[in-house]
This record gives sequence, C-alpha cells and structure tokens, in this order.
Amino acid sequence: MAGYLSVERLSKQFSAYGRVACKDVSFAVGEKEFIALVGPSGCGKSTLLHIAAGLSAPTAGAVRLRGERVTEPRPEMMYVFQQYTKSIFPWKTVLDNVCLGIKYRSHSSRKEIEAAARAQLHVVGLAAYADYHPYQLSGGMQQRVAIARALARRPEILLMDEPFSALDAMMRVELQDLLLELWRELGLTVVFVTHDLDEALYLAQRIVLLSASPGSVAEILDVPLPYPRNQVETRRQPIYLELRAHLYNAIVRQVLAGRAEAA
Repeated sequence: MAGYLSVERLSKQFSAYGRVACKDVSFAVGEKEFIALVGPSGCGKSTLLHIAAGLSAPTAGAVRLRGERVTEPRPEMMYVFQQYTKSIFPWKTVLDNVCLGIKYRSHSSRKEIEAAARAQLHVVGLAAYADYHPYQLSGGMQQRVAIARALARRPEILLMDEPFSALDAMMRVELQDLLLELWRELGLTVVFVTHDLDEALYLAQRIVLLSASPGSVAEILDVPLPYPRNQVETRRQPIYLELRAHLYNAIVRQVLAGRAEAA
C-alpha cells in the first residue's frame, strides 16, 4: 500500500491463545493529513497507534514510514498519551518537562534547549507558566505541556491517543481548535484516536472506522468540511449532520455484529 505513513495488513494478538486486538488492518496516511481513528470500545485503536509509534510489535503485517518499516520509536513521530498526568513528570517544572522532549536527542547547549522549550510553551499559550509545576495547572494546561513537549522535538507526525477525553467540555473544544491551528501552521501529519464522533468529524480530513473486536477497517470516510472550522458553524452544516448520523449508525451496526458473533 503506497503512502507516506502506511499500515499494511496489520494484526495483533497478545499471546498464542490470547485476545486478537486487530486483524488485517490496512490504510494509508498522506503527508500533512489529519486522520481520525474511531470504532467500538476494544476494537484495537490504541493498539494500532502503539504499533505505529514503534512502541509495540505487530503479530503480522507492518507499519511503514516512507516505505521503511517502523520497528522502534522514530524521531519523526511523537506520541501524545491520553493520561497526561502519567506522561509528564510532577516533580519537574513545566519548562523542564518540555526540555526533556529535546535534550536526549540533541547536542545543543542547555541555554539553546531552554530557548527552544520556551518557544513551544509560547505556541501553546503557556509562556507565563514555565516555572510552575504540573500540580499547579489545570488538566487542560497539563495536556498543553504534553503537546508542547511533543512539538519541541520538531516531529513530522503526531500520534494522539484520546488526548482530550479527560478534559471538561470547554477546555476540550479549546484544545481542539489549538490542535487544528498547530496542524495547519506547522504542516504536521496527525493520526488521532477518539471515541467521540463529533470530535473526529470536527478535526479530521478522513475518518477510519474500525469494526468491533478484533478490529479491521470497516470504512474510510472523507470529511469534506472546509477549514478553518468553527465549533458552532461547522457543527450545524447539513453535511456534518449527515456524516454524524452515518457514523453513529455504522458504529451501532458494528457493536451489534460484535455481540452477535460473541454469542
């Protein structure tokens, strides 16, 4: 399968007789494209993202970046976790947390690393909080720290595993808009896992719908909504409502099919 980032007949089974998380999954992601992965709970979305990041090995198939197989974490890709409280270090300041995203793959001086980290904090609106510790920040601000740390490495690709799911509604929409702004301004490629159909439709150019466990590609859906998107106007467009109804019905069918097969 041709593509900048390609998932090729990927399967993952956790032991010889264990659960099969995903099976024969294939799709391609274009450079600078925004893709959302959705599907019923337990269909292997996070597992796929782990494999794409080189954090886990597939049972079969491959992930390739520019044709080269991904078998370990790559400097071109950064992973943003769902649980920001476990991905940033509470004993370090905001600035030091972001510096960690640079220092282990850089020969720059401490001064240069701090300057780059402060620049990323400015991008995510946290320049004034560099000397704070995570416990002094709201959940949304802590996730901004995690995003700044990912961006500090100057990645080409962001792999994001439900990064906004633990946030309140207003902070969630604020970070959705920030992510779209960063995606367009920095020319990022984004693969975004979410359970929220509205979030997937609002953010993505294409949506990959996975079937019930073991997950396989049930459908790939184009989202022909223009950018820049608006939290009110975009969501009231007829095509948005049509796509939402289509996705909802498709996931219900997948859930029912999975229950019937399990029975």
